Amino acid sequence: KNQAFNQNSIAEKTGSQWRPLEDGEKMSKLLDQQADVAIVGAGLAGMTLALVLAQAGMRVALIERQTPKSLMAPEVDGRTTAIAAAARRVLEGLGIWSGIEAEAGPIWDIRVSDRQSPLHVHFDHAAVGDTAMGHIVENHDLRRVLVAALAAQSGIDAFWGQSVSAFEPSDTAATLTMSGGQSVTASLVAAADGRGSALRRMAGIGVRSVDYGETAIVCTAYHRHPHDGIAHERFYAGGPFAILPMADNAQSRHRASIVWTERRALAEHLAGLPKGAFQRQLARRFGEFLGEIEVPGEVWTYPLSLTLAKRLTGKRLALVGEAAHGMHPIAGQGFNVSMRDITGLRDSVAAAVQAGQDPGGPAVLSAYARRRWPDILAMAAATDGLNRLFRTDLPPVALARQIGLAAVNRLPPLKRQFQRYAMGLLPQGRPGG
Repeated sequence: KNQAFNQNSIAEKTGSQWRPLEDGEKMSKLLDQQADVAIVGAGLAGMTLALVLAQAGMRVALIERQTPKSLMAPEVDGRTTAIAAAARRVLEGLGIWSGIEAEAGPIWDIRVSDRQSPLHVHFDHAAVGDTAMGHIVENHDLRRVLVAALAAQSGIDAFWGQSVSAFEPSDTAATLTMSGGQSVTASLVAAADGRGSALRRMAGIGVRSVDYGETAIVCTAYHRHPHDGIAHERFYAGGPFAILPMADNAQSRHRASIVWTERRALAEHLAGLPKGAFQRQLARRFGEFLGEIEVPGEVWTYPLSLTLAKRLTGKRLALVGEAAHGMHPIAGQGFNVSMRDITGLRDSVAAAVQAGQDPGGPAVLSAYARRRWPDILAMAAATDGLNRLFRTDLPPVALARQIGLAAVNRLPPLKRQFQRYAMGLLPQGRPGG
């Protein structure tokens, strides 16, 4: 770690170089809300970015319109997150994985099938090492450990219950004005405020968007038999149906997270059914291999689309997570792509700081965009293409799909490559790296 940029330092520009403030200067700068990096949005991506930057020696300001209590409420969105092996390593490095590991359901194997065809692909974790391919974690559990880590981490000033009303970049810094009247000045601003990013709009960065006409139905299902850590992804004409292994609950009941995609009108109809009728419809899709199922809680719906920012950067601004890209949940790669944004931005900023350069200057932003665009575009193309391929029922296409699944299943080297791609274990700079 660069000695000059430890966790208690705040960088100040002096000519073309950057230096840490002396102790006597620190308090006045804090009162003026100065930061190396200001992050807007404290979702999973924003909080993780704040932690990795602070641990790299940056002074960070984090601005979030919600309060920690509302973020951590179990009923916020009902979703789970698939954390691939590479993303788990980042959380381990932050020292927070141990606080969530007991609630994380390991994915040991993945089975991919098409309609009712007996042909399928079976990805076995043993093919790439004696470790889980990923974990399924409830979002509110992730938010809980991240909020706790933020409170314990020096170098982070959090502004809860605040939105950004103005973004004013200059040649040397950017100033964010908050709804409460306070302002923060930083060398670099990171927009981590989601698909509808207000900061992205303020910077005049447009988006390309494709509405899939599909909606994901999300819920947790209890089932009689253990799932053995096997994730199932089945493809139907309406969209993919995923059964994702969760850790057993406190009463040792077996659980799975369900992500059931259907055409929008049908999805809304299904989600609006009385609980008993919905469970019967779910059981028809789910099958009997795990025994009786029960849906104990809420059923949530999320319209699906593909959104890509036209640029990853603006003046003094970097887009991170879903402010930059929102993809189809097929293959569960959304958070893992965001995690690679986070580590990519951290590495670009840290390299600039170590070289005595402006961490929010054009060179850093260009390096970040070059580092991330290939992976983002490759993953967007893969998820979009897979969804379109498996949605069609044309006989020649269906036959080609089934032959393809069977071929992949019989080619261990190719299967291992797909597994490493999904786990985020390809070299940095390549898709999935």
